[in-house]
Amino acid sequence: MTYKRLTILCGHYGSGKTNIAVNMALDLAEKRDNVAIADLDIVNPYFRSKDSEDEFKEKGIRLICSDFASSNVDLPSMPADLYSITDDKSLSVIMDIGGDDRGAYALGRLRDAIIAENDYEMLMVVNKYRPLTPDAESTIEVMREIEAACGIPFTGIINNSNLATETSADDILSSVKYAEELSRLTSLPLVLTTVEERLYDDLKDKISPLFRLKLQKKPV
Repeated sequence: MTYKRLTILCGHYGSGKTNIAVNMALDLAEKRDNVAIADLDIVNPYFRSKDSEDEFKEKGIRLICSDFASSNVDLPSMPADLYSITDDKSLSVIMDIGGDDRGAYALGRLRDAIIAENDYEMLMVVNKYRPLTPDAESTIEVMREIEAACGIPFTGIINNSNLATETSADDILSSVKYAEELSRLTSLPLVLTTVEERLYDDLKDKISPLFRLKLQKKPV
């Protein structure tokens, strides 16, 4: 994948943004220096980028997140160094935005600087197997709500359709038509389809471009 300076991941709750953000940050760190991952979720979901903090330190990836991330404190809170994302142009940042329009309001704080720099991708992470995004039309409704909340238009789509650990190769293949229809209706490129690493070899010659995902694990 080719990255802009800022890669912004948005989507419905449970679409899998955080796991993709973690994997993209690790991938980007293999290609560039001074990489950061920014967790801008304003609530405490089950998975947080901070859960992979040790791996980030090992790879030299800077973590930008709320002081309350992965704590027992469930308060809407933004990172203290939020504005370093737009102020420090030496950083290449993967941004994990909270689900739906509520999370996108947090991104709106950086809107003017992001638009002015114009070195970003705003990617909609979609999962056709989630209850509120089973088809292209309902997914577009969620996309428009997010765009209205943050004031930044989407530039592409990531197909992350899966059924967690029960996902089969056929489930991924069956989702491609949905993602392509979404791409057609929105005139946005389908940037990639993701797949858990155990299924990658089964699908690498059938879907392109395909992005291999290592599943994030919750610390014990």
